Amino acid sequence: MQADPNEANISESHTLHPQYWVSKHADYLYAYALVRINDQDQARDIVQEVFLAALESAEKFEGRSSERTWLTAILKFKVIDFYRKNSKKYKPADINNLDEEHEDFFDTQDGHWNDHHRPRELGIEHPDALENKEFQKILQQCMEKLPGLWLAVFTMKHMDDEATETICRELKVTASNFWVIIHRTKVNLRSCLQKNWI
Repeated sequence: MQADPNEANISESHTLHPQYWVSKHADYLYAYALVRINDQDQARDIVQEVFLAALESAEKFEGRSSERTWLTAILKFKVIDFYRKNSKKYKPADINNLDEEHEDFFDTQDGHWNDHHRPRELGIEHPDALENKEFQKILQQCMEKLPGLWLAVFTMKHMDDEATETICRELKVTASNFWVIIHRTKVNLRSCLQKNWI
């Protein structure tokens, strides 16, 4: 009786290969962490924590996903833990510290964009442009300028697709503060991109 080649694939998918994690996944996991926490040393530490946690919970790996997907899921929880631990450092001023800068973006009477700050096309409207490394570099630089709480809220919402309720609970912000932060983050990123990309 011949062995079914699909059976070999199934059994391999249930097997972890920790001896290859660093060479196969470390760069990907580091880049994922760095974009979300914006600190090289912390990103390296978190990736090491991911590998350690994965080794400790290897028996829980059921093979329903690839190793990389499983490791990324662990990393996602580590990043949320990082945000949660650091949420005590975030000051209420992180929400209010740029009020003065935003007053000239909008008309105080009707709330609409002032002509000078009205959003313009960023030059990334075509899908291929999003792959542009220069744009990605500028976007990363703009994100580095955000206050810590703003970066945490923005990445959890728009990069990790976390639910608003989860973000508010994990970062200890009210729903109204959450929407203020999201709005101001988008305004700041747009302004930064318009200054540095267009």
